[in-house]
This record gives sequence, C-alpha cells and structure tokens, in this order.
Amino acid sequence: MEWVRHLSGALGEPPEVVGGKAHGLVLLHRLGLPVPAGFVVTTEACRVFLRTGRLPEGLAGELASAIETLGPSTVSVRSGAAMSMPGMMDTILNLSLTPDSLDQALESVFASWNTPRARTYRTLHGIPHDLGTAVVVQRMVFGDRDGRSGSGVAFSRDPGTGENAPFGEVLFGHQGDAVVSGRTLTLPLQALADREPAVRRDLFDALRRIEQHYRDACYVEFTFESGVLWLLQVRPGRFTGAAAVRLATDLADAGAITRDEALLRVSPHDLRHVRVSRIAPDADVIARGLGVCPGVAAGRVAVTADEAVRMAADGPVVLVRPETSPEDIRGLAAATGIVTARGGPASHAAVVARSMGKPAVVGVVDLVVGSDSVVMGGRTVGVGAMVTVDGTGGEVVLGTPRVVTGGADEHLRRLLEWADEVSGERAEREEAGRLEAAQVVLRQRRGA
Repeated sequence: MEWVRHLSGALGEPPEVVGGKAHGLVLLHRLGLPVPAGFVVTTEACRVFLRTGRLPEGLAGELASAIETLGPSTVSVRSGAAMSMPGMMDTILNLSLTPDSLDQALESVFASWNTPRARTYRTLHGIPHDLGTAVVVQRMVFGDRDGRSGSGVAFSRDPGTGENAPFGEVLFGHQGDAVVSGRTLTLPLQALADREPAVRRDLFDALRRIEQHYRDACYVEFTFESGVLWLLQVRPGRFTGAAAVRLATDLADAGAITRDEALLRVSPHDLRHVRVSRIAPDADVIARGLGVCPGVAAGRVAVTADEAVRMAADGPVVLVRPETSPEDIRGLAAATGIVTARGGPASHAAVVARSMGKPAVVGVVDLVVGSDSVVMGGRTVGVGAMVTVDGTGGEVVLGTPRVVTGGADEHLRRLLEWADEVSGERAEREEAGRLEAAQVVLRQRRGA
C-alpha cells in the first residue's frame, strides 16, 4: 500500500483518502492557482498509527522520496480530515524538513485525532471517530517575511448576509495562525486595496474562479510573501440561515444553478432561522463588537469553559472569554451565546459559533475578563449575571431586553414562490414546511 500522494492536479482520490484539505488543494492546482509545493499522507496511515501506536511499514521510504522533491526547505505539517474540524487537531509550522523531524510531526498530528477536544467536536457534529486524518506537508510561505507580506482569510461572499462581495480579514506581517487565533486585531479585506493592490486583484480573481467551479460561495486561507499571493486552503462557504437563502436565489438568478437546485440547497433549518431576531433599538447596550453569527441569545455570564458546562445544567449561559481556543469546545457547546474581547470573522470563536448556529459577538475591544466578573463598557458584570447578545448587530445588553423579529425579505419570498410552483400548492403551513414539500417532489423526480 502507498501512503504518500504528491499534490497536483492529477491527484484524483476522494477526501476519504487524502482528506478535505488536500482535496481542495488539488482543485486549486487544476484551476492554475498558486499553491505551495507539497504532499499528503493518507488517512489510512493515520488509522494504522491509531491501531498500533506506530507509523506504518514502508512510510519511511516514501517520506524520504517526498522530502527529496521539496528539497531543503521549511514546511508546515497540517491535519486534513475528510470533514472539516477547525482548530481541533495539531498544526506544526516552520518545521525544518528532515526524516526524523517529519516522523515526530506526523505522530503528533495523528495522535491529536483522539484529543478530548477533537472527540468532543466529532460527537457534536456527528463525525465518526474511526475516520482518521490525512496530513498535508507543504513548503512554507512566510506572511512575516517583510513589509509586503501577510496572511488572511476570505469568503467570496458575505457569510452573514450572502451579499455578493468578497468578505474577510487580513494581517500584514503575520503568519496565518495569528489571524485565526483572534489574539491580534485584524483589518478588513479591503485594506489590501491600498497596500497590496496586486495581491487583492489576484485574490479576488481566485475567489471568482473557485466560486464558478463550485457553483457555490467559497472560503480560502491565503498568505502573501513579498507581494506574491499563495493559497493554502479552500472549501465551499457553507452558509446558513438568511445568507443561504440569498446565496441560493442569487446563484439561480445568475444561471449558475437551477431553481430546483436552489430549493434543494436550502434546508428547512435555514428557513427557521432566516427571520433574524434583533435586540430592540431602545435597549441599554453596554458593549459593542462584531456580530459573526446572527440571532439573539440570553444567558448567565460564564468566564471559563468548565464554568459554562456546569452552569448550563441550570439554564442558558453566555460564555465570555478574551478569545476562545479548541480547548474551550465543551464550553462553546454548552453555551447559548458567545462573546470575546478579541478576534474577527475568521477567529476560532466566530468559526465555531457559525458551525453551531450560536449568536456570537467578537472583538469587543473594551472587554476585560476576570476570574469572577467581566468589565464591559466600563461596567462590572459578575459571573452569573444575565446578559443578552445580538449576533447580527454585535451588541451586548445587560438583562433581557425586548427582542424584535424582521419580516420576510425579497429573497425568501421568491424562494418560497419557487417552492409553491414545484409542489403545486400554496398550503397554509410554515415556511420550512413549504420548502420541505417542494424538496419531497424534487427528490421523487430524481428517483423516477
């Protein structure tokens, strides 16, 4: 059995073998987009390691050959499961590439598949525990090389609203881990326009080409080194709620997908969350940040993951942290809402909140988290106090203010009209039920 695959446009194996990260990199190669050279160690190698505690026989020779193709270089060693598990497994950057150092790095990443945080994440998202992870080894590109270097993340469209405009964040002079950790204040993607217009042009062109291939919104992680763009990861955007509705209708209008496909892409769950709740305008706002997952959540303040788990047994909890990390996953799962002092739209807190559909506010710059209280807007709020967060507008309010819900917008009305045309009825049922009726008809047609 062969354990290593070289990353190129010719690689045709599925994510179950090479992992989702490598599968996306193969797409980038096929589209002619800039990707650092590298190779992938398969998920089966991980499964052997998890069964035996050792790297599989024959892997050493394949790694030696793969190392020769990269030459003397510094590499990144990153996990890449078939299904995305953001931040839940180990990543090793700036590794001097030798057989011994690579063996140790692979063992570390493979072993991280069974860390408590990774197992908790898989349980929450229904991911089987026996899949294992692939590992992607790539030549490093340095976002901290010089004044014309940096890193960032980007969506081809706004993940909060579905608006057809690139959206993301960037850090000049930093590696990518600084962007996703939330520890450093990021800049909006448009900051590239003034400092690195060529990088911005190439990035936006890449987003357009990837979206055309997926016929869907996309998400990319990128680094630029001395003014040259490199793409490190890509996947579909995975929009939810109102953003999913707008994206589906806009793609249908553009002819990228049919109306039937648009109806099948939106879930009934999305429709139940499409009329976004907001805190009423007359509320007493004590803090403002960036709303990264729409909706309103009220709960008692908890300042650690363990505290959130414990308090959630007695009622809703809002987890308030300086920033979150993969170690906080149990607390994030237990909370109904999330607030952090640092981070942007691609920070750990934001990514996990969106994946769980939990209202979240990040980047509250005047938030100070203590052991038994937090300070927001100059006010001290004790652990256990009730707060409400608005994940659309980015507000935090003491207590439980009045909440208002918006009406159906144009995109939702049109999607439901298409659903009624397919099902041949305009039943008096909730919006999600109207969509489900249309989806039943469409699936029956496909089976016919």
